[in-house]
Order: sequence, then C-alpha cells, then structure tokens
Amino acid sequence: MRFLYECPWRRLQELRELIPNIPFQMLLRGANAVGYTNYPDNSVFKFCQVAKENGMDIFRVFDSLNYLPNMLLGMEAAGQAGGVVEAAISYTGDVADPSRTKYTLDYYVSLAEELVKAGTHILAIKDMAGVLKPQASSMLVRALREHFPSVPLHIHTHDTSGAGVASMLACAAAGADIVDVAIDSMSGMTSQPSMGAMVACTRGTEYDTGIQMEKVFDYSEYWEVARGLYAPFDCTATMKSGNADVYENEIPGGQYTNLHFQAHSMGLGNKFKEVKKAYVEANKILGDLIKVTPSSKIVGDLAQFMVQNNLTRQDVEAQADELSFPASVVGFLQGYIGIPYGGFPEPFRSKVLKDLPRIEGRPGASLPPMDFQKLEQELCEKHEEEITTEDVLSAAMYPKVFDEFKEFTANFGPVECLNTRLFLEGPKIAEEFEVELERGKTLHIKALALGDLNRAGQREVFFELNGQLRSILVKDTKAMKAPMGLCFRRPATRWG
Repeated sequence: MRFLYECPWRRLQELRELIPNIPFQMLLRGANAVGYTNYPDNSVFKFCQVAKENGMDIFRVFDSLNYLPNMLLGMEAAGQAGGVVEAAISYTGDVADPSRTKYTLDYYVSLAEELVKAGTHILAIKDMAGVLKPQASSMLVRALREHFPSVPLHIHTHDTSGAGVASMLACAAAGADIVDVAIDSMSGMTSQPSMGAMVACTRGTEYDTGIQMEKVFDYSEYWEVARGLYAPFDCTATMKSGNADVYENEIPGGQYTNLHFQAHSMGLGNKFKEVKKAYVEANKILGDLIKVTPSSKIVGDLAQFMVQNNLTRQDVEAQADELSFPASVVGFLQGYIGIPYGGFPEPFRSKVLKDLPRIEGRPGASLPPMDFQKLEQELCEKHEEEITTEDVLSAAMYPKVFDEFKEFTANFGPVECLNTRLFLEGPKIAEEFEVELERGKTLHIKALALGDLNRAGQREVFFELNGQLRSILVKDTKAMKAPMGLCFRRPATRWG
C-alpha cells in the first residue's frame, strides 16, 4: 500500500484463490498488530478476524522486547480468530557464551514455558540478526525439545554472518521441526539461508526433505529474473558480502541495509563503520535490548544520533539530562512499546525523562476502543466512495498511508495492471506496451516524447493511446531533487 500502491487485502484474496491448498503465514507484532505503535485491543482482535476471513492461516506472534503481556494479547486475538498461533521468541545474545548473563538458556526456556502455558500451537525462535551460532542452536533447540516434546519447533534466522546453513542444520539435528530458508537466488546475507544448500546437505540423511534439486533450480531461476527487476532496492546496492561483525553489533537483517541507506541520507554514508560501532554502545546505554522492529530502530536512531553529534557512550550517559534525544528513544523510555527484560536503564531513564509521563504495564491497555462504525463513516465522507471492512482496518492501522493510497489511486487508477519495470522505471521513448485493465479491456500505449521542464517542475509527456495522440503534464520528481547548483535563474522581467 505504501510503496506499490496496491491493496494488501486484495493481494491476499487473489493469492488465496490461486493457492487454495498451502497455508499462509503472517507476522503479528503482538499488541502492535502490523504497525509500529500501540493500538486499542479491539483493533488487534478485529484485524486478526478479518485477516483470517481473507485467507490467512498461521499468525507468528512476537514482541520486539519479548514483553509477555503484549505477546499474550496478540496470541489471544489470533486464536480467537481461528488462526494457528505460532508464538515467537526473539533471540539475542549467545546462550553458549557463559559471559553473556542476561539472555541465558534459562531465560528462553522460562519464556517458552509461559507461551506454551498460554496455548501456543507452535513455538518459534526468531533470530532476526542471525546471531544464533551452531553450538548455541544445538543447546537452545535441544533444551526446548526436552521441555516441550510435543510442541512443534520452528526456527527463523538470517544469514548475515554466512553461518546460517550450519546453524539450521544444527537446529534440525537437535530436534527442530521447521527451519526457514530462502530460494537460492534470494538467499544469503541479510536474507535467509539457502534452500538448495539445506536440501542438498540433508539428502540421504534422516532429515531428508524429499524435495527434488531440479525443482529448486527451476524455482531459483524464476526468482533470479524477478530479483533483477528490483535491483535498485537490493541489499547488494550497499552490502557486497556477508559480515561476521553482526555477532558484535547484533543488527537485525531487516534493519542492516535500511540503516546503511539512512546513514547515507543523513550524510553519514562514509561513517557506516562508526554507526555500527555506535549501535553496540547505544544498545548498552539502553540496557542491552532484544532488537526487533521497533526496538531495533530505537537503538539505530540513538546510534546515528551519537555519530552525528560525535558523542561517546560516556558523553551520552553524562549529559543525558541536557541532550535532545530522538523521539523514538524518549518514547521507549516512557514505556510506549512495553517494558524491557530487566527493566529500564537507570539513572539514564530518569535523567532523560525528568517530569515526562511514564506508562506502567501494557501500553495499549489504557487506550479506548476503536469506533469502527464512526471511522467507516468518516472514510466514506472523505473519499466519496464505497469503503470495505478491509479499508477500515487499513485506515485504523495506517491512517496517513491509507489516505495517501486512496488519493493516489483516485488520480492514477489501478497501477497493479502495469508490469514491474514499467511501474518502477516508466516506459522508454518509442516503447510500445499493453495494459490489461480487465478481461477484454486492453489499452495499447506508445511513449513518444518528453517536453521541456516548466517552472512548476512538470514536463509534457506525449504518447499514443489506442492509436490516438495524447499528452499529459507529469511532475518530474528527479528534476525537483536536482542539486541547487544545477538550477539556472532566468533574467528578471516585468513579470517577476
């Protein structure tokens, strides 16, 4: 909805119709549903109900701090909707390292006990940074298997360090039932370990998947071509190989490349090494957190703040009552995403917050229920069109994004009809292409020429539509972003 201007609900419906016999799984951020903030409880329950009705099967429920009250609400919502509940414990630290005393084997087993007691159907370990080493994999999975012999175990990791396949093989040998992999052409680095490697390494063993390698190759070839279409957004634009420094900085795979892009946009592109080191120090300042969105973003925001302002950990802690911290850091210390394991860091928290309000307990518990009927009425009046239940849920989760999506589709129509390259890059001059709006209704379009840039930052685009010459004014967003040095001032006239 935000980037492709497509309705995610419609996509789910279409996929469900095309793939009726394979379970679909989604991530649910506990009491945060699919957002980065807290929602009224009834919004989380309603979202899960509508997601299940639209074809979702398995709800992987987690919390960015492993905060149990947030997780339990998400589990209850998913279960009440009729979904399969997969409670996921986010992993950090190293259970095989005796010097890491916060997130120990006992911590993970105790948390798993609470989740099993709450009725989870599947128990998952969510290793977002890819720091679960082979020895730790064996210890953790073996301990969970011994304590919960009848509960399916599902392990998720990222391959940032390059050791993902070894760790997943260790998990399988220790008793895991499912491990997450990515098709070869989409695997490695901040993605998941290679599916082909796992299939090949387990062939002929008691863990043989029964999947034919030829099918893996064919599948990989298809996605290799698809991946090329998204090259500008690929992690390899900023990351060229795996990196074992993730064992030190513990940056999640989903954040690693984002953090690099953010550093570039803030003028810190040549200081990314310093940003990664600052990430380690920021994590310590905040009390050594479980790092998953949104907690990982909070650590990242503080790290970039430190590098931007040439601050060390000692500087930040000493000047905590004077510095103007990022809003995400202040919100975390106020308790807006929950309570971290071991509590908030003191006296740092008190210095930063001073007299600011603090939330005690589960953040969403005090929010008034969402009035869906009122929201639907407001959306109908605002957008002057029929609003579905799914639309209401989208607006409840992402108010601003939904409004932008509706405004875009009102102006440009159903852009999902365009192929990927045309959508991302636009047509080349003299290129002819067809757009099928619906069965039996196809537009034949030929791009002809671009006019000069006008003072409003627009160009006249000339094209043929079903053989008829047409033109339209289009904003040139690239020209609008050009450096000021490239802009020329016209001689003064009597008009200006």
